Amino acid sequence: MPGRLLLLLALLLPGPGGFGSPSTVTLPETLLFVSTLDGSLHAVSKRTGSIKWTLKEGGPRLFPASPWVPLKMSPFDSWGLFMAFLALLCCPGSGKEAFEKPTWTKQLVVESGRSQVINCSASCTQPENSGLETTVSKKLLKEGAQWKLYEVNVSQDTILLCYFTCFGRQEIKRFNISVFSPPKQVLLTLQPTFVTVGTWFTIECRVPSVAPFETLTITLLRGSEILYNETLRGTTPSPQEAIVTHNTTALRKDGHHNFTCQAKMDLQSRGGHLIHRVSDPQVLEVYEPFQDSQMAIIIAVVSVLLFLFVASVLLCFVLGEHWRQRRTGSYMVQAVQRRLRWCYQAQLA
Repeated sequence: MPGRLLLLLALLLPGPGGFGSPSTVTLPETLLFVSTLDGSLHAVSKRTGSIKWTLKEGGPRLFPASPWVPLKMSPFDSWGLFMAFLALLCCPGSGKEAFEKPTWTKQLVVESGRSQVINCSASCTQPENSGLETTVSKKLLKEGAQWKLYEVNVSQDTILLCYFTCFGRQEIKRFNISVFSPPKQVLLTLQPTFVTVGTWFTIECRVPSVAPFETLTITLLRGSEILYNETLRGTTPSPQEAIVTHNTTALRKDGHHNFTCQAKMDLQSRGGHLIHRVSDPQVLEVYEPFQDSQMAIIIAVVSVLLFLFVASVLLCFVLGEHWRQRRTGSYMVQAVQRRLRWCYQAQLA
């Protein structure tokens, strides 16, 4: 406000020609905004046709060296300037609305395959013209005296420029759109699933069709303990599968815990939120080497006992047969002897 008063006081002071001489008044130059296919926005003077500044997509913002063009005109004499000065003193709010230029940038995230609604609103109550400059398709849904509601279909990262003119000055609001594909499925595999204590096994976690990679962090867990953590690097023009592998040795306690994989996508720096997905738990079967020797000993002992049992059964059978044969043979000899004795006695008689 003090700087504005000093400017008006300077205008009130008479120049070399004294009071009543023509004054030089600086008025804003009318600009025409042109959007090209490469995503650049050019500000072109309607009066001269020259390009005042260019705003490229993803690049730095360029401002005109002199956005105000002095025009020689004498609509006011010294008395008129004095009345304008009094009007500004009485109505400071109107002067603030006329000269203030609010510009800001907003970060937005849009899921791949979905549309986004953009509210393009002006800072004044009666903007002269307004619109939305973009390289993607747009659709005007609703509009009012101070705002317009658009629906845009975004398939890749882009920049939207909402512009409007208030009291002869152009104002721009910038929307940085980031497209993402969230982790909808997390797959965990253990290779092999049956291991010996001290041997190596592989944990692999896969997240299909996800982007961007630089916002994704994959964590491998044993129970609640973090085994491995990795934030992916690099940019992906389209959704791709993220794969993280980790090799480790089997411990005795591994068989008592579940293995899981967590995928976190952090979009908070881009105007979004944190997305969290967890895989189904997997179990690792772990056995110790000394258990194998004990099992071998048990199997050997059982085999020996079984062999002895079978051998004893066979031996009993053989001995029984031998005893039966011997006993049957003695009875036959005695019968023959009795028969011969009977025949001999019969002959003597």
